[in-house]
This record gives sequence, C-alpha cells and structure tokens, in this order.
Amino acid sequence: MPPWLLATLVVLLVTAATNAHRRGRNELNEWLGYAVLILLTTAMVFGLVTLILALPRRTEVAKRLLESAAILWITNVIVFASWYWRLDAGGPHARDKLNAHTRGAFLFPQMAIMEPGTDGLSVAEAQGWRPGFVDYLALSFYTCTAFSPTDVPVLSHWAKLMMMVQAVISFGTVILLAARAINIL
Repeated sequence: MPPWLLATLVVLLVTAATNAHRRGRNELNEWLGYAVLILLTTAMVFGLVTLILALPRRTEVAKRLLESAAILWITNVIVFASWYWRLDAGGPHARDKLNAHTRGAFLFPQMAIMEPGTDGLSVAEAQGWRPGFVDYLALSFYTCTAFSPTDVPVLSHWAKLMMMVQAVISFGTVILLAARAINIL
C-alpha cells in the first residue's frame, strides 16, 4: 500500500471517529478507533517484514534502513500504547465512569502502593486515580526499550541479574539491525 494511501485512510478514519465522539456516538467512535489501530498494526507488520527481507538482499541503503527502523520503532511504541489504552479495563470511556482504576490488565504502581492513613486503600482508590494515555505510552515505551515491563518489581539478586542479561540479549538483537546498517555505510 502506498504511504499516501495509508495516511489518507488514517486521516479519514480519525476524522470520522472524532465526529462520532463529538456527537456522543461512543460505540461508533470505538469501532473506528479499532479500525485505525488494525490498519496501523497491519502496516507496521508489513513494514517490519519488508525491512527484514531487505537485510540479506541488501536492497536498502544504510540511511534508509536506519530511518525505516526508527520509524517502525516509534510506530510500535505509539500503536501498542493505543491498543493498551483502548483495551485495558473496557477502554477509556469505561474507565472514565469508574471512581478509581483498581482492576485491569495492567498493575500500575498506583494500584499496588497503599496510601498512608487510609486503612489499606491503594493510592488509586484513595485519590480516584485512573491511567491516562501517557501511562500506556510509558508502558509501551518501556516495553519497547527494555523488552519487558519495567514497572514489575524484582526483589531477588539472581532475578535482577537474569533480567539484565535478558535485556542485553534483547538489546543486542536491535543492535544487529543497526550494525547491519552501519556495515553498509
């Protein structure tokens, strides 16, 4: 699919979703949002496959290879943040109706830390906290950067060391792409 066509489809779907939201048609807004994410996820997977196939064939020049990798990485962060935001605890509309975010697919620190002097209430319950898009963006960024969720507490020394080794191996995988591009230079 040509990039201009993808951009046009995304703009049209986002415009329709915005209009649906303004008119209070939340279900239509939700479905249009899913359509945008499906379209972007499909394009991202296609771009990743294209990039991987270009590596051994040496069809991409180094600069273009690095640009493509950076665009895919940034797209990955934003698209998955959007998926998490749309899917967790019924989505943003359902979360907005709650007094506080106490259950969902992700255990944010505010949900686990107890508020002092509130008889065992979490920060989320005591302060009416709900995750916003930035919380999901951070989760997605950390996952793409560290190749694991970083908000999960790790208590033992051996587990910390193993996670460090895992992160180095995962990061090494990304470095292979960069090294290939640098090698081409």
